[in-house]
Amino acid sequence: MKKQGKMIGMFLLATFSLYFTYGQKKAERFPYKQSGLSKEQAAIHLLSRFTYGYNSNDVRDVQKEGLEKWFFKQLRAEQTDEKLELLLEPYADVLMDNQSIVQKYPRGPRVRRMMINDGFIPKDSVDNRSKFYKAAYKQYMEEKGYRPEGELFRKFIATKVLRAAFSANQLQEVMTDFWFNHFNVSFTKPQSAPYIPSYENHVIRPYALGKFESLLLATAKSPAMLFYLDNASSTVERPKSKNKKGINENYARELMELHTLGVDGGYTQKDVSEAARIFTGWTVYPMNGYGNPNMLKSMTATNNKMKNQNIVDGDFIFVANRHDKGRKVVLGQQFNNDGYNEGADLISYLSSRPQTARFICKKIAIRFVNDKPDEALVNKMADTFLKSGGDIKKVLTVMVSSPEFWDKRNMYDKVKTPFELAISTVRALDGQIENPNRLVNWVTRMGEKKYYYVAPTGFPDQSSYWINTGSLLNRMNFGLASISNNASGVDIDLLELTNHREPESAEEALEVFARLLLPSTDIAVLKSRLSPLLTAQNLRQKIEKSSGGTFYEKTDKKENLMAKGKKSNNAMLAQVVGLIIGSPEFQRR
Repeated sequence: MKKQGKMIGMFLLATFSLYFTYGQKKAERFPYKQSGLSKEQAAIHLLSRFTYGYNSNDVRDVQKEGLEKWFFKQLRAEQTDEKLELLLEPYADVLMDNQSIVQKYPRGPRVRRMMINDGFIPKDSVDNRSKFYKAAYKQYMEEKGYRPEGELFRKFIATKVLRAAFSANQLQEVMTDFWFNHFNVSFTKPQSAPYIPSYENHVIRPYALGKFESLLLATAKSPAMLFYLDNASSTVERPKSKNKKGINENYARELMELHTLGVDGGYTQKDVSEAARIFTGWTVYPMNGYGNPNMLKSMTATNNKMKNQNIVDGDFIFVANRHDKGRKVVLGQQFNNDGYNEGADLISYLSSRPQTARFICKKIAIRFVNDKPDEALVNKMADTFLKSGGDIKKVLTVMVSSPEFWDKRNMYDKVKTPFELAISTVRALDGQIENPNRLVNWVTRMGEKKYYYVAPTGFPDQSSYWINTGSLLNRMNFGLASISNNASGVDIDLLELTNHREPESAEEALEVFARLLLPSTDIAVLKSRLSPLLTAQNLRQKIEKSSGGTFYEKTDKKENLMAKGKKSNNAMLAQVVGLIIGSPEFQRR
């Protein structure tokens, strides 16, 4: 069995590598005829880059509407989403403001303090392993109307899945994901975690297709970022003070290295230190037990244009007496004693640097064009970035209007991330997501644990990061499992896709579903690659074993019970479609 599984793994890796090197399709440009693409191929390329996946109806609709018209409608992100809004109703809490979230979903340490302060338990009884303490903790949470923090996280990730799968404004969701990864924060930082739902919903998404400077400033003032990179505790150094925290350089360093200029952006350690001084006093407004409530006692309402005054803006607060009031110089630019405005001015200055324009535009080109974008294209995009004041819509428009975007070597050149693979499967097969968190579990298993990437870099956007023997086996596993027994939490009716005309053989099924899922693919090549596996016995279990997993052993009984009573897909059809989902052709966009 192990030998057979190993052979399957080697077969998958070999065929994927072969496809990666030689199997790219011919493509064209935005007027696509200049690159030799048909209108259908151009529509597919556009959809594969600017959405989370498509089906044959989407390809037809984009051709009918017109590629340019469809793209500019996506840029506006104004389409109504009644179906999506209904799906999101059970998860409404994730759209609450931070104050409401930390009140309803308090962190464990805060609950323990409240239990002790309220006399609910004696201080010496706190023991996470104690049955008495666990029961008391649960009772206290219920009486106060509190909910576990983990529930908030699960709800939030569920909304991510639903938005990606069903939003009519697909480009907005793709760009929201792009910018979150660029300005990464992580659930692994407990202080930052409660604020991450609001960070994506109220900081990233509204600015995802706007001006870069506005987005950068919004992230800098977000509690999620302030806690994640420790600027919330950064304060002017006072030698005689009992508080020895002083200045923290983490945010200033990542602001330059990851958010704006790039690692080769021409800044020095001295620039980082000076920038860190500028951001002293930028912290989180105290709310519901978070932060220092005594900070509020000395505050009065002030005009945010006034020098050296406390500034309150929602969850953000600039505390003047924590700010370094000395002269600073960053990249040769002088910043005098001007309180909050120093930080805002530095963000504006960094946003307008040529290094920033190139760094940001190269990342955008990597996301939408290929892993090594042409320098001429990056320069063209960067020039637009600078001339437009960082207008993301204009940058994307220049990119998609350029010959380089439509170069035939770029079509299917990007490898889907696990999240993209999962969502594109749902969209391609008109799936109904019944349990978003089960789908998330599969995404995690395939190597992408959303919102838990520890480093501020975010996930790498390179094909090589996502592809190896183990990941390919897990991807094939996902394809087979998601179709066969609803193990991915997605209900898929294969016969519905064929108007209830059931193919009579595995070979016929491969042709039928390949045309539906991969409308521009060479069917003969696909058949030659997948035919040896079409009728293999116990294929799913063999692949599972070869990946070294025990996932099915632990979950099959549970999933089968949950799926009991549901109409299951024909086993032959399920295996064929699962193989298509796991094929190199479907792994690419």
